[in-house]
Amino acid sequence: MLKASVIVPAFNAEKTIKDCVTALTEQSFNKEDYEIIVVDDGSTDKTGEIVQTLPVRYISKPNGGPASARNLGASEAKGEIILFTDSDCVATPEWLGEMLKPFSDSDVKAVKGAYRTPLKSLTARFAQIEFEERYEMLKKAPSIDMIDTYSAAFLKDVFDSAGGFDESFPVANNEDTELSYKLSSMGLKMVFNPYAIVKHLGHPDSVLKYAKLKFWRGYWRMAVYKRFPGKMVKDTYTPQTLKIQILALFSTVFSLPLIPLFWDTYLDLPTIFVVLVSFFGFLASTLPLTFFSLRKDMITGLLSPLFIALRAVSIGTGVLYYAFKQLP
Repeated sequence: MLKASVIVPAFNAEKTIKDCVTALTEQSFNKEDYEIIVVDDGSTDKTGEIVQTLPVRYISKPNGGPASARNLGASEAKGEIILFTDSDCVATPEWLGEMLKPFSDSDVKAVKGAYRTPLKSLTARFAQIEFEERYEMLKKAPSIDMIDTYSAAFLKDVFDSAGGFDESFPVANNEDTELSYKLSSMGLKMVFNPYAIVKHLGHPDSVLKYAKLKFWRGYWRMAVYKRFPGKMVKDTYTPQTLKIQILALFSTVFSLPLIPLFWDTYLDLPTIFVVLVSFFGFLASTLPLTFFSLRKDMITGLLSPLFIALRAVSIGTGVLYYAFKQLP
């Protein structure tokens, strides 16, 4: 039996798939001990043609979303451990070995690796710093509850017994969160290895792309929280400051229009108080990430409060949109 199977779902990935797969074939790991499976999820570009020139297993299917593509790859996998990465990720040569290393502890059932990005735009740099803030949280957790599919490994029998990824998630958004929370609820040990690194070519490189990404993050995360409401309060991956920022910013925005309405009434001072507390509460909540950013990247750090405000508005709007969609 093979030690590992690396599965890459791909949809219209002609620009990145060759670099992704080539990096996987060049791992500093015994080539006889792992396989690479690329699942083409109904691509209409040259993804399939490119992959079929490479020394990997190629599977083609009608488009059904990344969850279904990953599940199909897992069902075909021969490895004791199955790993996932994305078609816009380039693994470092040590990635596979580092991802497998924690499984030497028989209690470990899943492993999460880390992102880095070569992109230079301010938005991409801030997105990277967001991940690094979360990585600092994960390093302190003896067991985590979030395994992102860009760098994920599971014991195959555990993955199969959990039912794999929920294919009702039609896009690459929070289907990995749903599976992670499910495994966490089963009491399984999952760990983070910051040395298992993939370079991500797909960080949002514009403000508009970033806002759109965060909007749908908020929307789909609420779909997951509906199934696992306890995780809304606390998990190992989400900074508590993020929740404060969303609540404080929306409280400020919704309270401001009330000031003219209540002017010269007994409600004017309480309304102003709410606005001031919410606004300065938001500013205070941005300080940890801002100082963290400043240590990493001065320019991005200085702009962090603006990015944090955009993030709060985008995620919060996604949450509200999900709530609206649930109305009868």
